[in-house]
Amino acid sequence: MRSFANHEAVRAQCLPMSRPDLERRYRVSSSRFRIAEHDPADTAGLDRKRARELQAADHERLAVLQKRLFAEHRQALLVVLQGLDASGKDGTIAHVMSGLNPSAVRVTSFKRPSPPELAHDWLWRCVGALPERGQIGIFNRSHYEEVTTLRVHPEQLAAEGIDPQPARDARFWNARMKTIEAWERHLVACQTHVVKFFLHISKEEQRERLLARATDPEKQWKFTPDDVAERASWDAYQDAYEAAVRATSSHAASWYAIPADHKWMARTAVAQIVVHHLERMDPRYPEPDEEAARAAAAARALLEAEGA
Repeated sequence: MRSFANHEAVRAQCLPMSRPDLERRYRVSSSRFRIAEHDPADTAGLDRKRARELQAADHERLAVLQKRLFAEHRQALLVVLQGLDASGKDGTIAHVMSGLNPSAVRVTSFKRPSPPELAHDWLWRCVGALPERGQIGIFNRSHYEEVTTLRVHPEQLAAEGIDPQPARDARFWNARMKTIEAWERHLVACQTHVVKFFLHISKEEQRERLLARATDPEKQWKFTPDDVAERASWDAYQDAYEAAVRATSSHAASWYAIPADHKWMARTAVAQIVVHHLERMDPRYPEPDEEAARAAAAARALLEAEGA
């Protein structure tokens, strides 16, 4: 029997029975995905205290699975976080990944493309940031900016050397999304598993968080007038995200629409879902072959003899 089965049994005994299946609840499994049908304030019946208990258990499990993933060194996990300004991407990363070994986690925050990045194709900078085998990679924003932000602001395509005029046609964006879907299938075929989170925040909650940034001296460094200006394009962003999630959620690379009005709820859901995917990957400690086992036994015998 695999060793992690015993760990699961112990964990199940320590937790109350009321553990909602957040992976199934928030997975986008239909091409008819509509953002308006998802409540950004949903809590799945949890309160903050129960959510913290679940987070603690999942953090413990995540640390165990990360060790196995790193030791196995055959697979990688790519976690994609997308969402509007103030949806909680930074905080989710900090809390969910807090107990992991940083040497085996790679976090990449994608800002405005630099001149060298603009001089290459639009997936180039993301390819260079992919996790190595044995690592968990986290994209804070990602290649999906190319079909969300640029869809809202197609004039920015000119910086990529692309005529913005064709972007008025939905076929332009459909082609980009097909490219993304094919690229993610390629990653999964090469043992880089992909899980994607859309942090779904309400317009009023975003307003309150942006206002807190503007007035709190410890948060003002995160506030820019552009964040407020972008709120004028709220509906356009909802349409762009809806189209992107609908077109690119697949069994191989699932999207999850995570309610983000309550930060504690978003972090609880993301933690549980990341654990779910790592458990499906089933990383295992490598077993030595015969020759390596004999060499290890001989080395162990030498160490034991020193203490005799």
